[in-house]
Amino acid sequence: MSVSWGYSPKTEKYIPLAGFPADQYLIVAQQAIKNLGWSLSHLSESGLIAYTKISFQSYSEEISVRIHGDFAVVKSECVGIQMLFNDYGKNEANLAKFFHEFEYVEFHLKEIWEDRLTVFHQQIADQDKNYFEKAPLATKDKIRNVLYLFFPQKGYTVTPILVLLNTFYFIITFLISAYLMRNFILTQGNAVDYGSIQQEAKKLALGLGVNHRNMVLDGQYWRLISYQFIHASISHIFFNMYALVYLGLMIENKLGWKKFLFIYLLSGVCGGLVSLTFHQETIMMGASGAIMGLYGAFIALLVNKSYEKNATKALLISTLFVSALVLINGTMGKRVDNAAHVGGFISGFLLCYILTFTMEKTLALKSWARYAAASLLFLLFFSGMIYFSPKYQTELYQELSAKFNTNLEGLNGIMRLRVSLPKDVKLNAIKTDGIGPTEKNLELAKQMEELKLKSEDASSRDRQVKLARAAHQAVMLMYRDIKSDSTYRYSKRTSKAIGKIFEIMYSEEK
Repeated sequence: MSVSWGYSPKTEKYIPLAGFPADQYLIVAQQAIKNLGWSLSHLSESGLIAYTKISFQSYSEEISVRIHGDFAVVKSECVGIQMLFNDYGKNEANLAKFFHEFEYVEFHLKEIWEDRLTVFHQQIADQDKNYFEKAPLATKDKIRNVLYLFFPQKGYTVTPILVLLNTFYFIITFLISAYLMRNFILTQGNAVDYGSIQQEAKKLALGLGVNHRNMVLDGQYWRLISYQFIHASISHIFFNMYALVYLGLMIENKLGWKKFLFIYLLSGVCGGLVSLTFHQETIMMGASGAIMGLYGAFIALLVNKSYEKNATKALLISTLFVSALVLINGTMGKRVDNAAHVGGFISGFLLCYILTFTMEKTLALKSWARYAAASLLFLLFFSGMIYFSPKYQTELYQELSAKFNTNLEGLNGIMRLRVSLPKDVKLNAIKTDGIGPTEKNLELAKQMEELKLKSEDASSRDRQVKLARAAHQAVMLMYRDIKSDSTYRYSKRTSKAIGKIFEIMYSEEK
C-alpha cells in the first residue's frame, strides 16, 4: 500500500475520459460513493465532493471528482492534521475502493442511463458550479509546494505573515541569545555553573519579551503580545507553525484576515493571562495559546454552520480530536503551558462565535457591533484578571529563604558542642554560629512577614518565622547556661527550647 507524505497528504489520479460523457462519469461516481457508504456533500456538472466514514483508523478524508476537459481528477485528501506527516496509506486505499466500486456500478447502470441522466440533471440544476472554490479544502488545494505556504494569497493572507514574523524573530533571538550566553560563559570562566547559566538565560528571555507574572502585573502588558512570537527551540516553533499553517488554510478564508488576526492575537493574550494564574515565577513563551484560540475558532465556525453539513461532521471530529490530543499532551508535559492552551482555546471559541453566529435578518448585527461586543468581553476579562490577580512576591521570598537556610547551617554544630571544650571556646562558638545568624534570621523573618505569598509559600514562611524565634531563644539560653558555669547540662528551659526547634523542623518535613 502506497503511503502519501507531506503537509496535506493526498492521493490524486488523472483519469482520461476517452469519449466517456462527463455527466455519465459523475453518475457512476455518485452511485459508487453511495454504495461505499460515504457522505455526498456536493454534486454539480463540474464534479462532486464526499467524505469517508468516521472510524478509529480515520477521522474522515475528502473524496473529490472534478471534471477538467477530457479528464476526471479523482482525489482523496486528509481533512485534519496527520501525525508524522503521512496518511498511513488511507488515501490510496480509498481510491482503490472507489475504482473497484466504479467498475461494478458502470456495468450495472448500462441499461438505465436515460433515467439516471434525467435525475442527475434535475439534481444539479440549482447547484453552485463554483462550489469547489469555496470547499473546506479549497485553499489547501492551491498549495503546490512548501514555498507557497510563506506567500500571501487570496484567502490566505495574514497566516504566512505571522509564520514569517515568528520565524524571523526566532532566528534573531537565537543569534542574540547565543552570542550573549557565549560572552557570559567566557567572562565567568571556572566560576560558571548550571545555576548561573539558568539565571542568565532567564534574564535574557525576560529582556526579549517573554510572559512573566509580576512584570505583567507591574504594567508591562505588552509582554502578552510579544511572548506569542518567542520560541524556545526549533521543534517548539516548527510544530506551532505547522498547526498555524493548517488552521490558516482551513479558516482564514472563512473568517477574512481581519477577524483571523483579531482572534489570533486576543486569544494569545487571554491564554497568557490564564497562564499567569498558574505560574507564579516561571517564564512563558510561544504561539500555542493563540493557535489553540484558532482551534476554538474553527469549532465555533463549525457550530455556526459555516461549512456544508457533511463537511462539518468530518471537520468537527478531526478538530476536536487534535484539540483534545494537544490538551491531554499538555497535562503530561512538564514544560508545556497547558493553562495558556485552555485559556486560548476557550477565548478563541467565544470571540469567533460572537463574530460569526447567525441571527434572523430583523435582528442581524452589523460587523462593528460584533467587534464591539467581542472587544468588550475581552476587556472585561483582561481587567478582571489583572485586578483580581494578586502580585505574589515569590522570587524575593525565595532569595530570603535561601539566606535563612544558610544562617541555620551552623546550628547543628552548636547542638553538638563537646562538654570538654573550654568555656570561652563554647561561648565564642555560640556567639558566632548561633546568636549572630539567628539574629539575622529574625530580621529576615520580619521581611518575610511583609511579603504577599501564595498559600503554600505562606505556610512555609510561617514555619520559618516560628523557627527563627525558637532558634534564637534556644541559643540565647544555651549561652546563658554555659556562661553561668553551674552545670555541664543545659537547664530544663534550654532543653525545652532546643526540642521546640526539632519539633518545628520535623513538622516542616512532614
